[in-house]
Amino acid sequence: MGCGYLPDGKERTGRGIRLALRTLLSAAALLGAGCANLRVTDPSRTATEQFLLSEAAKKAVAPMSFDLLHARRAYVDSTYFASVDKDFVLGELRSKLLLSGVQLVDKREEAEVVIEVRSAGLGIDRYESLFGIPSLGGPAGAAGAPVGTIVTPEVALTKKVRQIGFASVAYVAYWVDTGQVLASSSPLVGRAYREDWWLLGFGPNTLGTIPPVDHKRDHRHDSGM
Repeated sequence: MGCGYLPDGKERTGRGIRLALRTLLSAAALLGAGCANLRVTDPSRTATEQFLLSEAAKKAVAPMSFDLLHARRAYVDSTYFASVDKDFVLGELRSKLLLSGVQLVDKREEAEVVIEVRSAGLGIDRYESLFGIPSLGGPAGAAGAPVGTIVTPEVALTKKVRQIGFASVAYVAYWVDTGQVLASSSPLVGRAYREDWWLLGFGPNTLGTIPPVDHKRDHRHDSGM
């Protein structure tokens, strides 16, 4: 009967360590392969703000008539439109001009008619109301220790946040060669709104004339605002 080889204690210990190292390396490789980083960025304007301005611009431009400019080569001059958000209105205006049969050109020298666009105001007003205890903050820290800030949570029985977008637009159109006025409009104002409210901490429940509120419209607010 032959005798088998029995490893001594040191060899068994070495094998155990090597096995443990291989297991740890395999686990680390699996974890490394399964990890991913998610990069989140925020635009300078929220979607709600952009929808409020674009919807208000659409409503301001909608009543305008450009029948006298039909089939004319026209250049849109926005020199006197000072708002930083003027592109919302100018985009809607150019669309309405094209749909009305006006031929838009990129250079003033190519135009028969210049359309000067102006605005009395373009922006968003925000109103908030709260029935409850607002969030409060103040410094905290022991003497000689770094001072931090403690902020208490808001306790709201009811809360409402209402945002209203306003867009005002008017134009005057004149012949390039003579400067004589061909057409003009009085200032027109478009409005759009979104309202979010909470009851006993539940919400928000949303109404408004912009996405993403599934077009739930409060006609009283939409017309009178």
